[in-house]
Amino acid sequence: MRKKEIAAEIEKIFNRVYADAKCSLDFENPLQLLIATQLAAQCTDARVNLVTPALFERYKTAKDFAEADVTELESYIHSTGFFRNKARNIIGCCIKLLTDFGGVVPDNMDELLTLPGVGRKTANIILGDVYNKPAVVIDTHAKRIAYRIGLTDNTDPAKIEFDLMKILNPSTSAGFCHCLVYHGRAVCKAISPQCEICPIAHLCKKRIKKSK
Repeated sequence: MRKKEIAAEIEKIFNRVYADAKCSLDFENPLQLLIATQLAAQCTDARVNLVTPALFERYKTAKDFAEADVTELESYIHSTGFFRNKARNIIGCCIKLLTDFGGVVPDNMDELLTLPGVGRKTANIILGDVYNKPAVVIDTHAKRIAYRIGLTDNTDPAKIEFDLMKILNPSTSAGFCHCLVYHGRAVCKAISPQCEICPIAHLCKKRIKKSK
């Protein structure tokens, strides 16, 4: 089977097994997701979700974040790690939102990438989960699983993203990536993947190679 056909078969199975798959960061608006995704760098989504309720109660708008005292902001996000760099980026990001985009989170890759602290992963999350646009989010789970399955021969996140863009259905690619996260947490773990209970083992390049 070609990679595009394998991806389509995997998506059918994922849609059944992980029917409730969604972004695991809690948010109520585009700005909150933008901030939460930046905080999730080198931090678990679960930890970020513990931090953001108080954070978003204190800072409700881009203007609030842009005018934040950096030391106070750091105190709210300290437990997410790399808090000094994250605080500076969040303030800088919101200043740019106000000066260049009228306080509105952009809806395209090029403009999102001009924001401090925003890389392709964050931009794709915004595009997929806020604007329902084609998006391929490559986190640690997607990177690991896409390579193991054989959907890509690359290990560089940017290259994996473009490989998957070629074979995934654009209208459902964001949801597919959420399923990869669920699958990575539940079955295809970094250490000791549970191949014996994997619903897509028969389509997995690594598993097929091991059985020969």
